Amino acid sequence: MPELKTEAELALMREAGQIVAAALDAARRRAGVGVTLRELDEVAAAVITARGAQPLFLNYHPRWAPSPFPGVICASVNDVVVHGIPSDRRLADGDLVSIDCGARFDGWCGDAAISFVVGEPDPRDLELIDTTERALEAGIAAVRPGNTMGDVGAAISAVVRGAGYGLLADHGGHGIGRRMHEDPSVPNEGRAGRGMRLEPGLVIALEPMLVSGGGDEYRLDEDGWAVLTRDGSRAAHAEHTVAVTATGPRVLTAR
Repeated sequence: MPELKTEAELALMREAGQIVAAALDAARRRAGVGVTLRELDEVAAAVITARGAQPLFLNYHPRWAPSPFPGVICASVNDVVVHGIPSDRRLADGDLVSIDCGARFDGWCGDAAISFVVGEPDPRDLELIDTTERALEAGIAAVRPGNTMGDVGAAISAVVRGAGYGLLADHGGHGIGRRMHEDPSVPNEGRAGRGMRLEPGLVIALEPMLVSGGGDEYRLDEDGWAVLTRDGSRAAHAEHTVAVTATGPRVLTAR
């Protein structure tokens, strides 16, 4: 059963969420043509450490991964949807960048992601990012007591499918609290009225992952971590940690 958080625990999760938001903001401000993904990782690490928190992703080793994750952030560029490893790759003009970041503060976790373009943007990339953010907002609006997990997935997918984009297959959001990944799974597509009913105190991470080519298929990089679009089209990712409260959704990772 998913653990329901108290108001005191939500306050600690809010602190973790604000650290994540600050790290993402710092990485985004540092990003630019010629900057390496490793530099963005170092910037985020410095923010998390300075705020007395610990990075969630560094050395994370799920059963399916061949090795522990070596970065503080996931840095995914162009056709990499999620789980890109920060490297010495230098950002080029027009690159679409997605950064996912997590932190633990006083035992509680926050997790969020943003997408943006460095240099001169292609309008198609901006539309993809805008749709990803709108899908996230629609999902957040459905995070209300009495609604179901299917309502959340239906709200997200209505925006995505309506715009003609694909949704990364086999991936979605998750519960979060003392651990980064807790029950329940949070679908990016669903049937309204179906699934687990949402209760105050539940905290979930919503994260639509959109594929511009319209397909949902993907392939795994040889590093065993990075997830790429199968057709080579670009992708975008947005995420917030959100609490269900009696008065509606509370976004813990919004600055």
